[in-house]
Amino acid sequence: MTLDGEALEQLRKRARSGGADKYHAANAAKGKLFARERVALLVDEGSFVEDGLYANALAEGLPADGVVTGTATIDGRQVCLMANDSTVKAGSWGARTVEKIIRIIERAYGAGVPMVYLVDSAGARITDQVDLFPGRRGAGRIFWNQVRASGSIPQVCALFGPSAAGGAYIPAFCDVVALVDGNASMYLGSDRMVEMVTGEKTTLEAMGGARVHTAESGVGHFLCKTEADALDVVKTYLSYLPANWTQSPPAAPAVAAPAKADLAALVPASERQAFDMRRYVRGLLDEGSFFEIQALWAKELTIGFGRLDGQVVGVVGNNSMFKGGVLFVDSADKATRFVQLCDAFNVPLLFLSDVPGFMVGSAVEKQGIIRHGAKMITAISEATVPKICVVVRKAYGAGLYAMAGPGFEPDATIALPTAKIAVMGAEAAVNAVYANKIAAIPDEAERAAFVAAKRAEYEQDIDVVRLASELVVDAIVEPHDLRTELVRRFAAAGTKDRHFSRRRHGVTPV
Repeated sequence: MTLDGEALEQLRKRARSGGADKYHAANAAKGKLFARERVALLVDEGSFVEDGLYANALAEGLPADGVVTGTATIDGRQVCLMANDSTVKAGSWGARTVEKIIRIIERAYGAGVPMVYLVDSAGARITDQVDLFPGRRGAGRIFWNQVRASGSIPQVCALFGPSAAGGAYIPAFCDVVALVDGNASMYLGSDRMVEMVTGEKTTLEAMGGARVHTAESGVGHFLCKTEADALDVVKTYLSYLPANWTQSPPAAPAVAAPAKADLAALVPASERQAFDMRRYVRGLLDEGSFFEIQALWAKELTIGFGRLDGQVVGVVGNNSMFKGGVLFVDSADKATRFVQLCDAFNVPLLFLSDVPGFMVGSAVEKQGIIRHGAKMITAISEATVPKICVVVRKAYGAGLYAMAGPGFEPDATIALPTAKIAVMGAEAAVNAVYANKIAAIPDEAERAAFVAAKRAEYEQDIDVVRLASELVVDAIVEPHDLRTELVRRFAAAGTKDRHFSRRRHGVTPV
């Protein structure tokens, strides 16, 4: 086929226009943008270079084979991206769709730049399954490449519509996923398939909607009101990370902490009284820099990126506002993944401890709390980035270990004057040791006096000054000096040796 300029322009126009007008109108009615509009909103103007525009150009009704792929810059930094076009057979995958996605991930990995997935796809085209599913360059190769790239380059997904069946694993293999409320969904089987196979009657939204995955399953990380919000999440997330594992996170101009932040006033004197660790984090970091991740899931643990004097840090903090800050199965998983993410991309870790320990009881034991806790402690142990443990109020039991306590080679363990480190709290300890004796004291006043005396002895035994004198903690720091202390200590740890163990890899207790 010989093309003149006009014919080529017509071919190009058809490829870029997507599917039929009725599909564009249906998407617009749901508040959904065209795939190419999403790309234009995300990347720097004029920076997008497209690959595979003419994929399946000889077929009828398959412009670009339903996926847009190419390279661009975001805030001046190079990225690779793919965007499903849901106006073309609902964004489903054909053989060339799969090949385009594989090629762009391979390019991102080879170039050492972030990979962005803008997902809106009904899954594989069953009619094309032999061409796209089983072979060496079939759909499985997408996931193989994602796994190979994991921890090597940042991978971030914005989900605007369905991510169905095997396609649901594209978001699952990404570092983080932003979902648009009301439109985004992830599921392995449709509601019709679920009813046919199991008899359960459900809906896509109830089974795999954005709120389910950001608040219940933990597969999603950000619940977004609009598509523009989801694209902003992608930009913000990438702004905290290097292009690849060999580089350092991008620094920003130093910004002071909020002028009105009084860290001492935020921590109640009584450990029975809850406080919001998120407020504490915002008061400690550069003003406006805290970017919380998975804010709706496992809320007893707060995680996210921020900056100290312009330098990126990852924060892991116990939040007593939710479940007393106790670590559960989900919060252990939440911490594990975030710690691994930070370690992969050279982001120093700041642990803010106010933890009673791991949850106990038959329910969590049946859920595998020991296994999940071991997984979290494994991640803490293996992390070789600079890491500092700050005991804000308490670190009891294995909670001390899970929050990078002294035995896990933190670059410093810092205690605030309010800090307590012990196997358990005073009340539980006294009851554990003296339960029988307490029960044997008939007089109520005498019994109360005995308990109070034993608690006082216990408190003295775990006194923070004693812990400092025994070199359990490296420093006792006043709250108003904590930020300056952290800036200096992270700077000193920046050139540390990051070797951990003589081995290929550990056997993670998943």
